[in-house]
Amino acid sequence: MVKIVDPAGIETRVIHELVDFAGKDVVEVGCGDGRMTWRYASMAASVLGLDPDETAIAAAIKATPSELVTRVSFRAEDVAAVKLPPGSFDVAVLAWSL
Repeated sequence: MVKIVDPAGIETRVIHELVDFAGKDVVEVGCGDGRMTWRYASMAASVLGLDPDETAIAAAIKATPSELVTRVSFRAEDVAAVKLPPGSFDVAVLAWSL
């Protein structure tokens, strides 16, 4: 079965109306398999996707387009426990994470 997410592009359009990703360093909490990541990553300076689900992170890494490999990274970590340097991100994205 093929899974179609946001076929009308509404979710993608709304996130871009709310946030200017151009040149920003982004941390995505609860990134899962990268479902949301690919909607903005090409505009961002860098993206760090965090999710405690190792299987989902492996899928995200595998799905990373070659043109984004240098600016997108994923880590299987719980955001409540991860240590990130203060001020190291311009934008935090939480989609389906709360």
